[in-house]
Amino acid sequence: MIFRTPKQAGEWVNRTKKINFTFEGEAFSAFEGDTISSALWAAGQKVLGRSFKYHRARGVLSLANHDVNVLVTDGIDTNIRADVVEVKEGMVLTAVNTSGGVKKDKNSYIDSISPLLPVGFYYKAFHTPRRLFPFWESVIRKAAGLGIVNFDYPRILKRKTHSHCDVLVIGAGPTGLTAACTAAEAGLEVTIVDENRQLGGSLGYNRAGDSSVVSQLDILLAKAANMPNIKVMAGAYAAGYYPDHLIPVVSDSGINKVRAKAVIVASGAFEQPPVFRYNDLPGVMLGSAVQRLIYRYAVKPFNNGIVVTANDYGYRVALDLLQAGTKIAALVDMRQTGSAAYSAALAKRGVKVYIGHCVYEAIASSDKSGVRGAVICAYDEKQNIALTDNKFTLECDGIAMSAGWAPAGALLYQAGTGMQFDYGVEQFVPSRLPNGMFAAGKVNGVFELEQRVRDGVRAANDAIRHLGLQAPQNEAEKHAGISPSHPYPMVPHPKGKNFVDFDEDIQIKDFVNAAKEGFDNIELMKRFTTVGMGPSQGKHSNMNAIRILAKIRSLPVEKIGTTTSRPFFHPTPIGHLGGRGFHSHRLTSLHDWHQANGAVFTDIGAWKRAAYYPAADQSKEDAIQTEALAVRKTAGIIDGSSFGKIEIHGPDAALFLERFFTGVYTDQKVGSCRYVMLLDESGVVVDDGIASRLADDLFYLSIGTSNAAAVYREMQRSQQIWQLNLGLVNVTGAFGAINIAGPAAREILSTLTDLDLSYESFPMSSVRESQVAAVETRMIRVAFVADNGYELHAPMGQIPHLWNALIAAGKKHALRPFGSDTQRLLRLEMGHAMPGVDTDGLTNPFEIGADWAIKMSKPYFIGQRSLTILAKRPLRKQLVPFVLAENYKGEMPMDCNLVVDGRDILGRVTSISYSKYLDRCIGFAYVTPSKKEAGSVFQIRVDSGALVAATVIKTPFIKTLKGA
Repeated sequence: MIFRTPKQAGEWVNRTKKINFTFEGEAFSAFEGDTISSALWAAGQKVLGRSFKYHRARGVLSLANHDVNVLVTDGIDTNIRADVVEVKEGMVLTAVNTSGGVKKDKNSYIDSISPLLPVGFYYKAFHTPRRLFPFWESVIRKAAGLGIVNFDYPRILKRKTHSHCDVLVIGAGPTGLTAACTAAEAGLEVTIVDENRQLGGSLGYNRAGDSSVVSQLDILLAKAANMPNIKVMAGAYAAGYYPDHLIPVVSDSGINKVRAKAVIVASGAFEQPPVFRYNDLPGVMLGSAVQRLIYRYAVKPFNNGIVVTANDYGYRVALDLLQAGTKIAALVDMRQTGSAAYSAALAKRGVKVYIGHCVYEAIASSDKSGVRGAVICAYDEKQNIALTDNKFTLECDGIAMSAGWAPAGALLYQAGTGMQFDYGVEQFVPSRLPNGMFAAGKVNGVFELEQRVRDGVRAANDAIRHLGLQAPQNEAEKHAGISPSHPYPMVPHPKGKNFVDFDEDIQIKDFVNAAKEGFDNIELMKRFTTVGMGPSQGKHSNMNAIRILAKIRSLPVEKIGTTTSRPFFHPTPIGHLGGRGFHSHRLTSLHDWHQANGAVFTDIGAWKRAAYYPAADQSKEDAIQTEALAVRKTAGIIDGSSFGKIEIHGPDAALFLERFFTGVYTDQKVGSCRYVMLLDESGVVVDDGIASRLADDLFYLSIGTSNAAAVYREMQRSQQIWQLNLGLVNVTGAFGAINIAGPAAREILSTLTDLDLSYESFPMSSVRESQVAAVETRMIRVAFVADNGYELHAPMGQIPHLWNALIAAGKKHALRPFGSDTQRLLRLEMGHAMPGVDTDGLTNPFEIGADWAIKMSKPYFIGQRSLTILAKRPLRKQLVPFVLAENYKGEMPMDCNLVVDGRDILGRVTSISYSKYLDRCIGFAYVTPSKKEAGSVFQIRVDSGALVAATVIKTPFIKTLKGA
């Protein structure tokens, strides 16, 4: 810890607790509260990372959550932000984006060939010769990105919570704290958010060598802490703005969705670096980073430094460096005016001040891992050029930079704030704020401490009045005096390496070249040069990029504009965005039985369904085939309680079905069932099912599990439009359903009911109401999985009793349960296409051969108009049943494998399975209409690329192949 300072007032580290960790295989120690960067810097480790493009050495720049490529990995997490993440005991860390280590990165040679790699070179190179493009593509892809994805990373999902408040204050510096206290004094519920783990903002580190500001901060913090209606969210950042003042606040614990009646943005500003040659060397850092190192982490940034500035803030930085025991070789002020407020204080401390000068070039140490000096020369502000005739060199081991500020205004932009460029502060400031949105402090163009405090009071009073309470009306103050930002802090150099975006290694000349290429719009230039696309997301570079483009085009800055700010404006973990792995599901009343009998479950819609019931050591495929054979040879039973079930009551029930579905239902007899098909307005198949007529004014509709809620919702919407005389009741959860099917199904069921089950009395597509095992049951004759099948619909609470009675009655017939996966094989053997499986979001009924289910002669049904148009067009694809060759032993085609003819894609496989009962591979696939006739042969390309021949046949498969 060779760079530790004596104890500082308000420091964030706990010197009583020492922490040990390793970085790049070397052991280090730190104090509790240190970040990874501050701990390494305190130990003299200057090279913390490597730049993305040229692999140049990188160190501390901002220490404010946007340092340049200082990203490390602990072997689990990929890109850890070292400047803000606290170091923990036992951490084993390495830098990302290196080859051979951060100190001796083998890829650093790229820096020496940088003239061959200008911006946009990857767009224009490597296209010829064409045969080499795959090689170069592989090289570029491997070079892209930072860090290596850990595919074994634990699935860490964080909570999403919700909270409400009257006023949300974003930023807990002096402006935000003052605004929060003022709003709270008016009786409002206030939430204050700050990305730092401790509140205070710049008031905690911008001291100009005077520790008295610490007492001012303590007073503000104590005042806020004593107000019960102020909620503090520290170590959290407001990541975006959404309508109605919805702000997602991200912290380590997850995302809190805060809904506020009013929002005060006091987010401050990002310090901007001046641009000169080798301004990216480790040891060259922003003035605010210097202050953070000193006062937050008790670390001396360097021993003998230079301060280069273009505002008064740099003088304050110099005083703080002196207070920390750092020698100041010189203060270099790019302005012609100097600082009336601080020059005397520095002169008293023996610091040489060079007015109207600049740092022309930082001189690197022999291994390019730090700074050993700086070349100083005069600077012509009017022409923005360095006057090198009388340049001289000063020795130093660090350079502190302060050239100005860019507002942290992402949330203001996202909220639709109108922004204008204020030449008094050389920054964009709000000109028109959305209703309920207020800005204060530096983001509002106010920089002097007392002015910022007053601006916080003014913004709070505006918010109070917005919420209908009485409050004084304070006028917004304008910045007075010299601008805190330089209009163009750029120092040209004939040899370049004067970096604007340190993340992406973008130099001044790169912007010039981009403009010459025609990318002279700020949005286009951003994409061509990649400025602002690195880890710091342009926080230190975007404003300088705008200034450079304005100069290139000889336009005022406001004519250039800014790039678009989108939420989330700061990188957020995927686990936060995904939220917890919470999946709501519904269980049938037989769930416990299925579980006790070894069922493997699957999610279908919102329901947990038994997929199959494997015996000990039995594979999934064997279990499904065993269950299917039982249905074909004896009998099987399945829990269908998840099916959608809707009752349509009323005189207009049949008319409603006529309009809603494609078939005819007004002449349907009581006691009969008819197929229903639902289309959307574009004629696409949505779902299908069975409509059973229980009375003249009562239909009982059963539909697919997945779409039940959506179909019911659409029925309600249609009824609101049509206003027919009927009522709709969703009884999906009220009724359970059991399907018993197979040759012995009638005999088993007959032992539990007095109803005549003969085919003459109870034919296919009929519905009857009777008692089964003393339970009032709606019995429907269906042939979905077998010709001999019965659906039994009864109150959900009675389903376990009914199920157990059937199981007991079927023992002598070897009745066994089967699951939903087996059901899909059985329906395939029966030749039934399934919406959502054999159709997609574009499939119309003509393509699946469902013309028979459409009654175009009706006056109206949903999708009719679209079908009229589609019917006139030739089909481009047709769903056909197919089989593979007998005794086929090759690679099994899979769902979605392509149907091809040479290089042409004809369609795809939608369902395929091996049937042990048929001893054939059967399925459905889309082909061109010319291949739809039985006997046609087409080719399926399997995953390995091999081609498998398939033959179109007629359905049902069990009749065509088995004669059953």
